[in-house]
Amino acid sequence: MHDIDPAQVGRLARELVHTDAVVDEMDARADREGFPTVGPEVGAWLRLLARTVDAERGFEFGSGFGYSAYWLADAFPADGELVLTEVDAEELNDTREYLARGGYADRCRFEHGDALDTVGRYDGPFDVVLIDNEKARYPAAFDAVRGKVASGGLVFVDNAVTAGSLDFEAILALVEGRETATNDATRGVAELLGRLRDDDAFETTLLPLGEGVAVARRR
Repeated sequence: MHDIDPAQVGRLARELVHTDAVVDEMDARADREGFPTVGPEVGAWLRLLARTVDAERGFEFGSGFGYSAYWLADAFPADGELVLTEVDAEELNDTREYLARGGYADRCRFEHGDALDTVGRYDGPFDVVLIDNEKARYPAAFDAVRGKVASGGLVFVDNAVTAGSLDFEAILALVEGRETATNDATRGVAELLGRLRDDDAFETTLLPLGEGVAVARRR
């Protein structure tokens, strides 16, 4: 079998996804500003998986300008509730605009501030959770929401493979139980992946598209 370039697989996955004008605008912005998003190939998976669990409530740790939320919100009913969190007020305002233009603002709550503070003000259960805040704080984010994930609910962990200063070889080593020198962001991602693997309450797998998304289902 010929070697297949993962980037080419990503291109094929993107070709299979239908987008709208708002997504296209957000993609153009991400390219222009170098802003990291999951891209349509992963966004479509988030939406599809949210639909498989009939998601009605969700929580995002870190929403940026609303890219992932836009895909997720499409899976929610009009009376659903998706909590978006962002520390940058301008980005949160942009998120409101994008979600409103897509017709999804009615099912979203826009929270300005630290996601770890915000999640404490919401009771579960959540059908879907996206962890995409500071990588060193991934374990703390999971600790804050673990008990609020619904039975059968999904936890998405973005950047499970790469992003910014993340060191994939170090992530792999740490998850395999081999100690190595690395940075706090890499260690945070690896710690959460290892904990999800070892947590009997969750079934976890890796979606190797984009920058890698771990998907954990609460049993």
